Amino acid sequence: MLGIPGLMDVYRSGGVSICSAPGAGVADDKAVYTYVPDMVRFYLGEEPILQNVPTWQCGKPDDLTYVLDKLPELVVKEVHGSGGYGMLVGPKCTKAEVEAFRAKIVEDPGNYIAQPTLALSTVPTFVEEGVAPRHVDLRPYCLVGERIELVPGGLTRVALKEGSLVVNSSQGGGVKDTWVLAE
Repeated sequence: MLGIPGLMDVYRSGGVSICSAPGAGVADDKAVYTYVPDMVRFYLGEEPILQNVPTWQCGKPDDLTYVLDKLPELVVKEVHGSGGYGMLVGPKCTKAEVEAFRAKIVEDPGNYIAQPTLALSTVPTFVEEGVAPRHVDLRPYCLVGERIELVPGGLTRVALKEGSLVVNSSQGGGVKDTWVLAE
């Protein structure tokens, strides 16, 4: 009932191109994060240029032990979650919130991954109080055709709540256009 009737048929026949087409997020499953360096080596035959954020899969016994031991220091996310829901930002939570989340992880460890809490950059942002620093992350875009091209710009997601590390719009975040003015 949602979308454009027949669009997938036209897409399959090559009649249209879809930006962020079905399947484009196949490697965005959070459980896949730990395998990204191996995918780069396998598909590109080279070492990754950028370091991967350390990621622990709670479904692995050794990773689970580490995560449960360091839980107040980590960010824990549901593997299939999105929009900033179903996650724990350990350093920003109370002991009670950490313990409640610990119970969820123990109940279904394969449903969670954990990462260190990263220090996101801040940018000046217009908020109700005026201009104030807010945490951001950048989503670059690639165009795929005859060749792969990185678009000169992207989407900067902004955590509009003071001190928040969650930049998703569904959690009160906003966006900023990002332009590259010189090479």
